Amino acid sequence: MYNSIKKRVSSKGKQGIYALLMLLLCGSKVLGQTDSIQLNTVVVKGFSPQKYMAGLKIQKLDSSLLAQYRFQNVMDLLSTQTPLAFRDYGPGQLSTVSFRGTSSNHTAVLWNGLNINSPSLGQTDFSTIPVASFEELTVQYGSAASIIGSDAVGGSLLLNSNPTLKNTNITVGHKQGSFYNNSSQLSANYDLKISPKWQLYGKTVFYQSAMFNKYPYQERKRVALLPSETFQKGFVQDITLKSKGNQVINAHIWITDNKLTLTPDELQGRELTKTTAYRTLVNYKLGDFSARTAWIRDVIDYGKGDYSDLDHAVIDKFSNRMEYEFRKNITSKSFVNFHVGGEHNHYRASLVNYVDPIVTENRLDAFLLSRFQINSRITTSFNFRKAVITKYSPPITPSFGTNFVLVQNQNYQLNIRGNISRSYRVPTLNERYWNELGNPDIKPEFGWNKEIGIEDSYAIANNQKLQTSFSFYHNRIHDWTYWNPAKSYHVENLQQVLAQGVEGTIGWQQNAEMWQLGIQAAYSYTHTVQEKAYDSYSSEVVGKQLMYVPKHQFNLNGFVQFQQTALRIYYQGISKRFTKADNSRYLDGYNTINLKLSTKFNFNSVGLELQGQINNVLDTFYLNVRNFAMPGRNYSLSLLAILPFKKD
Repeated sequence: MYNSIKKRVSSKGKQGIYALLMLLLCGSKVLGQTDSIQLNTVVVKGFSPQKYMAGLKIQKLDSSLLAQYRFQNVMDLLSTQTPLAFRDYGPGQLSTVSFRGTSSNHTAVLWNGLNINSPSLGQTDFSTIPVASFEELTVQYGSAASIIGSDAVGGSLLLNSNPTLKNTNITVGHKQGSFYNNSSQLSANYDLKISPKWQLYGKTVFYQSAMFNKYPYQERKRVALLPSETFQKGFVQDITLKSKGNQVINAHIWITDNKLTLTPDELQGRELTKTTAYRTLVNYKLGDFSARTAWIRDVIDYGKGDYSDLDHAVIDKFSNRMEYEFRKNITSKSFVNFHVGGEHNHYRASLVNYVDPIVTENRLDAFLLSRFQINSRITTSFNFRKAVITKYSPPITPSFGTNFVLVQNQNYQLNIRGNISRSYRVPTLNERYWNELGNPDIKPEFGWNKEIGIEDSYAIANNQKLQTSFSFYHNRIHDWTYWNPAKSYHVENLQQVLAQGVEGTIGWQQNAEMWQLGIQAAYSYTHTVQEKAYDSYSSEVVGKQLMYVPKHQFNLNGFVQFQQTALRIYYQGISKRFTKADNSRYLDGYNTINLKLSTKFNFNSVGLELQGQINNVLDTFYLNVRNFAMPGRNYSLSLLAILPFKKD
């Protein structure tokens, strides 16, 4: 079964289900919401890992930016707003990320603090995560294993739910695009007083999409476009119960269903990959103590031809976590935060291609996190984590970081930061238990990440602001796990890899009474190579850039807004990427431009948002994966209606 699943789920796409929904209505006469982007948040935070990430680069994408991408997935958003490199097979197909030259297995994806990477594959398909499924998105660069745990070697993506207060409304929307692709959404935000002591805040979301990919051409420059159909659907339910005392209960449900068919019109050659994920989480917080329990089930069905004999895989993850956080004041201007806790994860996998039909595994983590606010200018953090896994034990994982405000006055602020941390990655279930190709004695990866950064912000006259940021990093990873083609893809700890580089951004913005203008440029240089030769195969690739990692990447985003109407332009330049380990073959670099035009207006009491988008304006020919061209110029139009309602 899963040999094909691994290659397809880890090499082509998966996903989900066609949608349609609607147009709209008018509500009773209530006060309209003039700006649906601004969210008045409920201050009921759980564990915030960013608090203990001193010295690391943290990029939080604001709610107004998320609103622009509400009908798109996380890859669409991050590819224009960050220096991350994506390996994308096309609309609705597999999309994986490379943080700072590491692999897709080196990125932790946390949903409300819970790692949702596939236990079998060790990664997340970003095409299956719609922006509409969460309210907060933070990108953390570099190793944070001492805080987050396994997988956080190259970086982490933190998705958080946060139901809104006072913005009680119902939203309904539809997007229609080229190639008969479309998506729809229906959501509600609400808050209710359910007793004299308890208040409920909630959000309910339904979403669907269908990507038929009916291209008017079968190839571009003699390179085929892979025919495919993808259907996606999902349900999100977030509830927060807050008492007048110190008690908070958070409950989250996220169900996704994704169905991908390759070459759907060829009965004998078509391939189906259907993935369903059930994610549930409940967190209880009393003062500084919190406890969390969660269950995730990943179901994968794979088949070819007439689908008469589908391979079926089910993987369950049961997670429990307890933690305590407290603060100690040292002086009137200095204090220390400590966060101590433990987490237990139990895995149960049923796959026919494993050594045993049922595989179970336990993983236990204990951690101590600390943050020292020495004074108004200096913040440091010391963190430690120890993991114990069935049959072996990863190394102790410490980290140390500091932020220092070098200059601070009314118009200017200059910060410098630095961090050194040890990382580790627990081998996936496939790497340990796959029949014949797996290795039960595979070692966990470990490494050291070092980085330093400088950031400044300058307030100019006439409501203008100029910001710059530069980061330099050095990340050496030992026992890099590798499915060795020289040994029929048997998994081994084959490589010692060094990823190093620099990232820089500069942005300017001006806010006038009716106008807003802004531009931001970002550049990243990534040099990732294997450092040591372990056999005759690896000797010829030592010192060569790793496959599919671009050395140079440049993003330029600009916008102009007049009242509620905005025009945005997104430029991206990617250098060549090698497709063979010895760098003898490569994909050419490319440049793309996307445009968005959006406006907001009211119709009676209903707020409306209309957005038009042109992707690949220059009709650029490019490939993200060898032998599969990406589509040319395409268009989309979306309409979202916001129906606010009064509370009793």
